[in-house]
Amino acid sequence: MKLNERYDKLGIGYSARRKPDPRIHRAISAALSGARSVLNVGAGTGSYESTHVPTLAVEPSFRMIEQRGNKDNVVQASAESLPFRDGVVDSVLAVLTLHHWNDIDRGLKECARTSRGAVTLLTWDPESPGFWLTQEYFPEILELDRKIFPSIEQLRQCLGPIEVKPVEIPADCTDGFLGAYWHRPEAYLSESVRSGMSSFARVGDLDGGLQQLRRDMVTGVWQRAHRKLQSLETCDLGYRLVRTKAH
Repeated sequence: MKLNERYDKLGIGYSARRKPDPRIHRAISAALSGARSVLNVGAGTGSYESTHVPTLAVEPSFRMIEQRGNKDNVVQASAESLPFRDGVVDSVLAVLTLHHWNDIDRGLKECARTSRGAVTLLTWDPESPGFWLTQEYFPEILELDRKIFPSIEQLRQCLGPIEVKPVEIPADCTDGFLGAYWHRPEAYLSESVRSGMSSFARVGDLDGGLQQLRRDMVTGVWQRAHRKLQSLETCDLGYRLVRTKAH
């Protein structure tokens, strides 16, 4: 299935399930500090776009575009072929989108080409161990994610010198990406919650893992195994904010 076709299906009701988390938003805004214009690549519904900085957006899925609050600044296109001149903006942003691109290296080079400053990425490090959901209940998701997410070394080879910072996920994260509910296991049992996560859409039969998680929660197995986790306010699940050094 092509990227835009996948998200035309997955994107139904996406804006309702994927609300930007203010703490993650602050980290992204800090990375974009000083930029007077931004290009958001793989922008989705525009969750982490600034209302204070002029922003262009690129999104391949019409279903995503039609859910945006501001449709005037968006172009339907792909990361691999950005329809803009060199250095069109101060900074390029890409939030949890690299693993959906058909050609990551080409897309990253397009990001670098269109930015006269930095490229900022929120992504997941495939060398991280994952977390309890993918380790214990859905190892097929972890296996697949390690194949489709670019390594930090791949990012460095494509973009040159980069800064990498961990993004700890709050226990009450308001976004709906895969790791957002690490502190609320019951959420993963909800079909509505899972429907906003591409990781679940990519794998096949979910029944075994879901049934095991439900049993473990009812019997207290999950709670006993993750007692220390339940006391945390934030957790490092492998999400990383990557920023190139300005040209």
